[in-house]
Amino acid sequence: MDRGSLIGLALAFVAILGGQALEGGHAGIFLQPAAFVIVVLGTLAAVLVHYPFAVFMKGLRMAKWVFRPPEFESEQIIRRVVQWSHTVRKEGLLALDRHLVLTRDPFQKDALQLLIDGADAARLRETLDVQIVGFETAQRQAARMWETAGGYAPTLGILGAVIGLIHVMENLADPSKLGAGIAVAFVATIYGVGLANLVFLPIANKLKFIIARQVSDREILCDGLIGIAQGDNPRIIEARLKGYL
Repeated sequence: MDRGSLIGLALAFVAILGGQALEGGHAGIFLQPAAFVIVVLGTLAAVLVHYPFAVFMKGLRMAKWVFRPPEFESEQIIRRVVQWSHTVRKEGLLALDRHLVLTRDPFQKDALQLLIDGADAARLRETLDVQIVGFETAQRQAARMWETAGGYAPTLGILGAVIGLIHVMENLADPSKLGAGIAVAFVATIYGVGLANLVFLPIANKLKFIIARQVSDREILCDGLIGIAQGDNPRIIEARLKGYL
């Protein structure tokens, strides 16, 4: 569990509700269903139009990483690569077959198989770089879904404010209805700006950070396997890979 994300969201709510209380207001003013529908459903609709459905769903699934990020295996990968390099120096490339059976990660399995098949360093680099770039592109595209939501939400907040003001203008003859319309107008703006800057954009940036770590793990593996293919000393490989940490 990522405590930083939990603390950050809690502080965001405390800041808004606490500020409202210090001004003498009450939290109930923020409970405006009309404003919520306009901003949240409107933003959802815009994002669905913007992205293919598969990318949208992938972005939703990735949101759980904000609180439960995937485990990073940089140190384990380095130890694994060093072990593989010792095996190759003592027994040759074909001895890596027994390590291949124990490898579950698809990327590691494919990369190790290329090495066992005798791919030289240049071909190994070329093939793995294509896979890394493809992985990063797909992951970042899904993460940018939240960034896009952060761009649309304030605009939908303004739209909600305009709708609220239209409602006010329609009921100028009935003062009892003016308050509700003005409340919707201003609360819609708060929803749009607040969700964008306290939820959507932070989620997008957190996901980008996690993706960068995942790409780094793949680059560590790629660099290590290239070192093995070039016949580098295991100690040299280990020293170089630790630079990524």
